[in-house]
Amino acid sequence: MSKPSNPQSAEYFFGDVISTYTRAQAIADGVLIDPGDVAKEAGILWPVAITAEAWADCVAWTDADSERQVYQDQSGRLWDVVYMASHAIRTCKRQSSELSFQMYRVPRDGTSVESELMTLKLIVGPGDAGEPVITMLLPHQN
Repeated sequence: MSKPSNPQSAEYFFGDVISTYTRAQAIADGVLIDPGDVAKEAGILWPVAITAEAWADCVAWTDADSERQVYQDQSGRLWDVVYMASHAIRTCKRQSSELSFQMYRVPRDGTSVESELMTLKLIVGPGDAGEPVITMLLPHQN
């Protein structure tokens, strides 16, 4: 392919795009999970996705988990995550594209019956069309 003639363009500097992986593809692949209307119900106006790893740690819960550990349901755990993120957004006093928040959740380990304090983070970034979107993830994830 020929090199673009505009030296101000990204293509001129970096060359042709080799590959892309969109947020929509990540949701379709299960790398990100869309919490549905729960985020809107909690007052979050922008689209939200939760990483699969954060979902597995803080949201996922089955009837078998309730039998082994303590009764909970996945929809309640999802509400807790999304509501605490919404609260953190509303009460944050600084402008930043990244925000940590804490919540209590029962670890899904097969034995725990008491909740533990968990830190999550959310990142605001551009979506597939440049619109603002929120991604919730575990602190070690980028």
